[in-house]
Amino acid sequence: MAQIILTFGLGKEKMRAVRTTAQRNQIQVKEISRRDYNQKLGALAEIQGFSREKAGYNGPDFPLEMMVFSGIDSTQIDAFLADYKKTGTPSVPLKAVITPHNIFWTAEALFKELWKEHLHFI
Repeated sequence: MAQIILTFGLGKEKMRAVRTTAQRNQIQVKEISRRDYNQKLGALAEIQGFSREKAGYNGPDFPLEMMVFSGIDSTQIDAFLADYKKTGTPSVPLKAVITPHNIFWTAEALFKELWKEHLHFI
């Protein structure tokens, strides 16, 4: 399985820092456009057996940036996040890992779940 970071709504500075850090860690980055927020995470991460939905997303932009890791173990994620922190770029507020539980969720469903958790902790 490919090692991919899916990004949602990152600004230019954060996107540049994510791409640079990912390249150093030999991880692919895929910037997800708003029209694909209704796609399943498995399809977005290009995991075999997942196909894309024909209809596009027509809802609102996500109010917070989100980053989703696929095919990357916890040691690699920790290394990536430590390297990212060294760039001095502000953190991406919502982060997740694709799991057997959420692989069938849409990006929008994952965002809503992470948003609820985020609000609980602030």
